[in-house]
Amino acid sequence: MRAVSVEDLKPGMILARTLVNDDMVVVLSEDTLLTKAHITRLTFLNIPVVYIKDEYELSQNYQTASSIFNRGNAFVKEYDSIIQEARGIFDEASKTGNIPLAETQDMVKETIAPLARNSGAIDYLYELNHRASDVYNHSLRVSILAGVIAKWMRFKRAKTRELILAGFFHDIGKSKFPQRLLDKNINTLQGEDYEAYIRHTVDGQHILNDIEGLSDGIKLAAMQHHERMDGTGFPFGSTSSDIHEYAKIIMIADIYDNITTERQGYVKQTPFAAIAYLTENMYSALDPEVCVPVLTHIKDAFLGSRITLNNGDKGIIAAYPNDFAAYPFVSIMDSDELINLNEHPELTIIEYNPK
Repeated sequence: MRAVSVEDLKPGMILARTLVNDDMVVVLSEDTLLTKAHITRLTFLNIPVVYIKDEYELSQNYQTASSIFNRGNAFVKEYDSIIQEARGIFDEASKTGNIPLAETQDMVKETIAPLARNSGAIDYLYELNHRASDVYNHSLRVSILAGVIAKWMRFKRAKTRELILAGFFHDIGKSKFPQRLLDKNINTLQGEDYEAYIRHTVDGQHILNDIEGLSDGIKLAAMQHHERMDGTGFPFGSTSSDIHEYAKIIMIADIYDNITTERQGYVKQTPFAAIAYLTENMYSALDPEVCVPVLTHIKDAFLGSRITLNNGDKGIIAAYPNDFAAYPFVSIMDSDELINLNEHPELTIIEYNPK
């Protein structure tokens, strides 16, 4: 990486650091291939110097080493190292009804909690793209998301680990499902199949009730993660004051993972669709005391990310409105146009590339 004055920039150079202005709005993101229009814009903005990638950073050897040792690959490696352990826990619950609690707690402490503390966890989870019909995969991702939310809500370490455990166990009732039910689109379930799906919440609590040492919060998260603050959820149509704090958090982690993961009968959507859903439901079905810190921090995580709109335009997430608007400002590449997507309902983000 080397510093180059803007007047010495040439089209084809690659930006090595994201540029932000005095208002902390992204001007150009890291890895942008500079064009004449970019250089003109930087001159107009009176930016004197930028950092560009040097010959070594652009070499094949560097690119190969970088891909091997970057934090994203380290995250995926750690995730893959415990997925079989997670599967084994669910298999044992399915076959015997027993859960190896000590083993699961060790997994939370030694691996899942550190993954949740990773600053890039949200992006790395999005790139994993496992099918959510694998209950243990979904449960592992939800547990990591629960840990991320706990960090954003400034929970202490012991409470964070307990919430992560609640996230991992939230769908344990599905260990009683036959595979044919796991593979179906929920919206197509009818009759006994639908009743069985509803019952997985109660089954989960019953399984956890038999385990000594689990808090009521963990058990209630299993039973209540499909409840909603306004009483529209299941299994009992509980409302705000009757839903445990852990369940209010796990329901948001569960919703986020379901929206952003490829699933049978569903199209994988971008994190921005999940943000919009949380924003639109935070004062009705979802708890604003959870949604506010989630939306505040997750929006910061996406600043500078590159996206593609449904009209084909490519851009960068430049900022979010100061209020809790659902959609960001997008800086369109190769132009000076800054679009507030909240004012353009005809435009949607169809592709997302993490920073």
